[in-house]
Amino acid sequence: MSRSDAALFVGIAAVWGTAFVATKAALDSFPPVTLAALRFSLAALALFAVVFAARKRWIPSGRGDWLPILAGGAFNIGLHHALLFAGQQYVSAALAATLLGLVPVATPIFTRLSNHDDSLSVTGAVGILVGFLSVVLMAQLDPTDLSASVGAGLVLASALAWVLGAVLTREDDATLSPVSLQAWTLLVGALLLALATLALPGESLTPAALSSASTDALGWLVYLALIPGAAGFFAYFRLLDRIGPIQAGLLEYAIPPFAALFGFFVLQESLAETTVVGFFGVFVAFLLVKSDSIVAALARHRERGEPVDSRSD
Repeated sequence: MSRSDAALFVGIAAVWGTAFVATKAALDSFPPVTLAALRFSLAALALFAVVFAARKRWIPSGRGDWLPILAGGAFNIGLHHALLFAGQQYVSAALAATLLGLVPVATPIFTRLSNHDDSLSVTGAVGILVGFLSVVLMAQLDPTDLSASVGAGLVLASALAWVLGAVLTREDDATLSPVSLQAWTLLVGALLLALATLALPGESLTPAALSSASTDALGWLVYLALIPGAAGFFAYFRLLDRIGPIQAGLLEYAIPPFAALFGFFVLQESLAETTVVGFFGVFVAFLLVKSDSIVAALARHRERGEPVDSRSD
């Protein structure tokens, strides 16, 4: 992972950490699938505006373009967010972010089943386990409390939908520019979510749904669409294409600390001691997952007397 990829990784985790609290706030005024459809419709419009302003080619051509567009739109945008937002009606923002720690655990399994060329070492697998236990610690799960079981199940199902999309989304043969690909991906997801609102009870994309929403909820909707939505997903798919689904899946371990910090500083939520311990565990998990690259870089540094280059892997 290069320095620029590492900075992108941290930036995405920070921005998406804020999205869980923003979503929880917006759900006070919007049904979950309606919120997701509105969010990604606005996000798609924003990216298409960039495409046309930059005079990029925007019409997909062939399997190389349509495969990542359809896979990312159907699974990462559509199904994932329909399930996630539905689950967030019943669980806290912090718990939802934490439960998505299933993503790095499930990704290596899905990549093996799909014969993906990404791989994970034994030490990396231990790191993933440490990270998962750390986010469970931060969630402070109570096994005797079954009231949120439906919500937790929906969030966990959304994690599997996300992994499937990440494994299937490959841009190696794409001919469109990255921003054009992501604009289409968000649009496909938004259209599928809009169709879902027609079939699901309690969902609606009528003007009344917007007019009845509070000013705060509309503000959160715009924020979700433009920052974690348009900008965040454009950055994510760029990172996914460069580092692969296993390492990109580790975002789900980096997001909960940012979600907790956002709640602490903006919403004055308390920061438990277990959360601090969990942060440390996540840091250790990253070191374990990247241990092979770190050891190799240090060995080259000792042998050649050259500065350690974080771009070597």
